[in-house]
Amino acid sequence: MDKKLLDILACPLCKSSLIYDKDKQELICKADNLAFPIRDGIPVMLEDDARELSFEEAEALRK
Repeated sequence: MDKKLLDILACPLCKSSLIYDKDKQELICKADNLAFPIRDGIPVMLEDDARELSFEEAEALRK
């Protein structure tokens, strides 16, 4: 993921910054507990395509 692109992307719901998960190829919004997929190098910033983080995933991000 290009650092410049990551700097300008924001959660489409709450406009907060996102965390890049390289292993899962996702952009994570801690505020909404959502993970947006990255497909073929392109972030899919649609609420319908996002997955909700599990309790364990959300708690791990808070540490």
